[in-house]
Amino acid sequence: MALATRTGRRPSTTRTLWDSSVGKKSVMAVSGLVMLGYLVAHMLGNLKIFFGADEFNGYAHWLRTLGSPFLHHEWALWIVRVALLAAVVAHAVSAYQLSRRDIKARPVKYAHKRRRASYATRTMRWGGIILGLFIVWHLLDLTTLTVNERAWAGHPYENVLATFSTWYGNTIYIVAMAALGLHIRHGFWSAAQTLGAGNARRDRALKSLANTLALVLFAGFVSVPVAVMTGVVS
Repeated sequence: MALATRTGRRPSTTRTLWDSSVGKKSVMAVSGLVMLGYLVAHMLGNLKIFFGADEFNGYAHWLRTLGSPFLHHEWALWIVRVALLAAVVAHAVSAYQLSRRDIKARPVKYAHKRRRASYATRTMRWGGIILGLFIVWHLLDLTTLTVNERAWAGHPYENVLATFSTWYGNTIYIVAMAALGLHIRHGFWSAAQTLGAGNARRDRALKSLANTLALVLFAGFVSVPVAVMTGVVS
């Protein structure tokens, strides 16, 4: 039974769920799966660059006219952006609050030094920070074109070539994609466990699927800068 607050009102079911660790983990799981679905679609769209400038630029134009004439120019794109922003914020806030709750649960230092967090947990935390910083860079690079010195508004194919023609553009992107692969590898399986999809019989299959998703997404995303660096795409 929910406890009454100081005002005499009982907290709502939504508030009670959010305040619990299970609720925060569920928010992390659902928001993570939403972002994963977007990443798969985004990777497939990126691979259109291998079919030439007309194909890639046509795809970029289609994204801006999606839903036309029912939706105005770029409305569908902005709906996706807002939904993704909400998922990212929910994911990050849940992760931060769970981390703080974990630290508060162990306020006393161990008598003997030992690592409290597993390798996967530490990777998730640092990977999340790296990905958060990368999202900001990626938007400034290929959306607002702020940091892309040779950007050409309205020419996404050429802008991608400009980004991956620099050593720092390639380095930032590849490091971020490595962090993404590790994040998905642990996060997908963890989300499945949180949402009740895992059990002793299915765990091996879920871990294999997590590894496959991580590898495919890493390879798919990294193939673009590698292709530009090697001259396959030019």
